[in-house]
Amino acid sequence: MSKLSLLKPAFGSTKRAKLLGRGRGSGKGQTSGKGGKGQKARKGAPIRRGFEGGQTPIARRNPKFGFSNEAFRISYDIVNLMQLSKFSAEVNPETLAKSGFVGKNSKVKILANGSIDKALNVKAHKFSEKAKLAIEAAGGKVEVI
Repeated sequence: MSKLSLLKPAFGSTKRAKLLGRGRGSGKGQTSGKGGKGQKARKGAPIRRGFEGGQTPIARRNPKFGFSNEAFRISYDIVNLMQLSKFSAEVNPETLAKSGFVGKNSKVKILANGSIDKALNVKAHKFSEKAKLAIEAAGGKVEVI
């Protein structure tokens, strides 16, 4: 049974606060480690990042230009023909997600990397021309969702 009054922090986990302005002999007397005069020697000294003393900061002086379409871009998870050869008949985004080839609720694009020798019914959001021809040459069907 332990008493709460006997609890104390583990040895070495706490440090004594640095005493500033307690005489020259302490090593942190006189200016208390802040150097001479100036903005950084005053109280409330930390100056925000990018502040240039009232001068217009470089981030505002430099011109801004261009447009990024990143927020509106449609990204596709890529599946190659050699990965499709692991399936038997029907291939769609749900079966690909279950087998771990693509993420859940992601758009799928089929590319012609590798070869296919089975007749598969493939449903996807996009196909490369070579992949489409390869699937149809193997006797399969291609359907764009």
